[in-house]
This record gives sequence, C-alpha cells and structure tokens, in this order.
Amino acid sequence: MDAYLVDGVRTPIGKFGGTLSTLRADDLAALPIKALLQNHPNLDPQAIGDVLMGC
Repeated sequence: MDAYLVDGVRTPIGKFGGTLSTLRADDLAALPIKALLQNHPNLDPQAIGDVLMGC
C-alpha cells in the first residue's frame, strides 16, 4: 500500500469550553478535509482511504 501526503491544513485552536466546544470531533476533523478538497479540485474524494490526525 502506498501513502501520499498531499497538503497540510490546520484545524482551529480553541480553549476548553470555548466556541469550538459544541463541535463534535468528527465535524471538526471534516473541516481540513473539505479545505484540502477545495485547494486541490483535481483530487478524487473517493481516493481518500484512511485519515490520520494528531497533535
């Protein structure tokens, strides 16, 4: 299996109980994926298999 790094995108940074506290983790994770697809319109969303996120 080959792995490809297409781009790097940051998620918003918040504080405990702040404005991002109402967002579910998977909704927050969707933001950089959507930005990635906007920045690279030729990228097929179906080609995205596994996504690893961390800090």
